[in-house]
Amino acid sequence: MSAAQLPGGPSLPQERRLVTAIPGPKSQELQARKLAAVAAGVGTTLPVYITRAGGGVVEDVDGNSLIDFGSGIAVTNVGNAAELVVERASQQLAAFTHTCFMVTPYEGYVAVAEQLNELTPGDHEKRTALFNSGAEAVENAVKIARAYTKRTAVVVFDHGYHGRTNLTMGMTAKNMPYKQGFGPFAPEVYRVPLAYPYRWLTGAENCAAEAAAQAIDMITKQIGAENVAAIVIEPIQGEGGFIEPAKGFLPAIVEFAKANGIVFVADEIQTGFCRTGQWFACDDEGIVPDLITTAKGIAGGLPLAAVTGRAEIMDAAHAGGLGGTYGGNPVACAAALGSIETMKQLDLNAKAQAIGATMLTRLRAFAEKFDVIGDVRGRGAMIAIELVKPGTKDPNPEATAALAKFCHNEGLLVLTAGTYGNVLRFLPPLVMPQELLVEGLDILENAFAAL
Repeated sequence: MSAAQLPGGPSLPQERRLVTAIPGPKSQELQARKLAAVAAGVGTTLPVYITRAGGGVVEDVDGNSLIDFGSGIAVTNVGNAAELVVERASQQLAAFTHTCFMVTPYEGYVAVAEQLNELTPGDHEKRTALFNSGAEAVENAVKIARAYTKRTAVVVFDHGYHGRTNLTMGMTAKNMPYKQGFGPFAPEVYRVPLAYPYRWLTGAENCAAEAAAQAIDMITKQIGAENVAAIVIEPIQGEGGFIEPAKGFLPAIVEFAKANGIVFVADEIQTGFCRTGQWFACDDEGIVPDLITTAKGIAGGLPLAAVTGRAEIMDAAHAGGLGGTYGGNPVACAAALGSIETMKQLDLNAKAQAIGATMLTRLRAFAEKFDVIGDVRGRGAMIAIELVKPGTKDPNPEATAALAKFCHNEGLLVLTAGTYGNVLRFLPPLVMPQELLVEGLDILENAFAAL
């Protein structure tokens, strides 16, 4: 295939190419250096060391070219080196790298805030504050909600993931590897049921109404709605296994929050910026959150995050109460403006929908053939399969690990997820060529056949 300049990356061939075992000798040498120099707590899914990436591939130090179904965990939606991202960031890098927006501001921060105020759900007056990471955005959303409501309690959901800071670890459901040994955690965090259709005991058809009723009952009786500052939820859960709540669940929670003066926070860190085939996953059911947190896909790979929301809520924090030395770094802001322009120019919502149509068709066909597949789910280019022990709904993390290993050895980068470690999740770059997407799915089918 041509190595012409791609809209989502540098000039490199869009092909899978294996010239060594995975990982190759040079990657193994680098991994030995990593183990000697980097803290053991920083894990690696696939220890191949990358030198170039773009379009739908990553190229390693040994000359192998792998198909990328991970996008750096939903970060490189526009590709790993999108032309406008590189151009804008390079220009800003040459002008200045930092002044600290809280000391002497610059236009890029304001321009990103304007774009987010326009793109996020709802036509009400909004404000935005910029930060560095998704966890930082979530933590600041909680701060803002507490300042506005003068309440303290935070409600989160089963299977949710919100980050690795002390507060966001407490908000995250899964213990290992995110929480084990790192407590005690911040207080006033309460967890309620999620409408998980595949695993709802009375069936998917009852899931939305029953889960919403249970969650609201727990909030009312165990916490007191009048004590709740914020309800925080991922419209499609990420690390929890790409769980899409049953239709009707989110609107019921939003209605309850609105009736009780609770700030509804949509954590769109993994789902945002065209990933689900819409600008934000909330758009699917017309959800208009009070606050929305974003990161990952916002800046084409540079560290940037945001909280955007209703002006009266966002302005509740006192001057100086929000910020951070690097928050809204000028180079990251320039990259974000290039990334958003790329999404618009290439209509990446439509591309995500096309990826989803291809993947879901193939994966549902796999489910007819392979009884280890319990569920196929997702929207746009955020797709997952949940693996079970045949004939049951018992989680099958062993099969998940074996399938991932097969794919990695064949040059297909895939990620795992799920509370039970039994979900394969797929997050291809939205600029991936169709033929690479199909080739990746062929490898996956071979993996199931081998299993």
